Amino acid sequence: MPMVCPVLEVSDVTHHYGSGDAAVQALRGISIAVDRGEVVLVVGPSGGGKTTALLVMGLLLTPDSGAVRIGGQDVGTLSERERAGLRLMRLGFLFQDYNLLNSLTSAENVAVPLRYAGVRKAAALARATELLDSLGVAHRAGHRPMQLSGGEKQRVAAARALANRPDVILADEPTANLDSVTGRKVSEQLAAAARAHDAAVVIVTHDSRLDGIADRVIRLEDGRVTEAAT
Repeated sequence: MPMVCPVLEVSDVTHHYGSGDAAVQALRGISIAVDRGEVVLVVGPSGGGKTTALLVMGLLLTPDSGAVRIGGQDVGTLSERERAGLRLMRLGFLFQDYNLLNSLTSAENVAVPLRYAGVRKAAALARATELLDSLGVAHRAGHRPMQLSGGEKQRVAAARALANRPDVILADEPTANLDSVTGRKVSEQLAAAARAHDAAVVIVTHDSRLDGIADRVIRLEDGRVTEAAT
């Protein structure tokens, strides 16, 4: 039986900011592997390297050394154009500030990555409506962000992250602007929707209440993986 490779893998990755005496070593040889359908939390103190690790995983930051693989493919060999295509089709992103376009409705926001991928408008909006329904906000499909609550905005953003059926969803503090009940519910819905699509989810968070939705919790401190618990 062929060996199944992790859907996302970073190996011995290092990264620093600044230079000379002002240099800060953000990542010190971290290695993390994530499988399909797995929900992984990355926790730790501020300044521990969590966000830098997420940026590297999302191909938004090139590490100083080490390897990043998506579905076994070493992204270090790709051109910037190829990396952008991989981000569009194989990665989904979720941010604490939602990053929705105020001029678009919920359905249109979800359809944006589909349209960039070449999907026709009608099909993109149909897919968007289906995803909004799976996250419990289909009734908000025609509303713009200013008409939505924080929880509704994050559900719309989660639907957008799932739009192109990515292999991995990367979430940066997705509950930071939500109350505890809403944050937990949105995270549970995101995890369930991702698992239904056989996608992995990596969540950077300070919110310990999310431990219950995760398959694993990885702790980063001073740029190193100090603990990995299941």
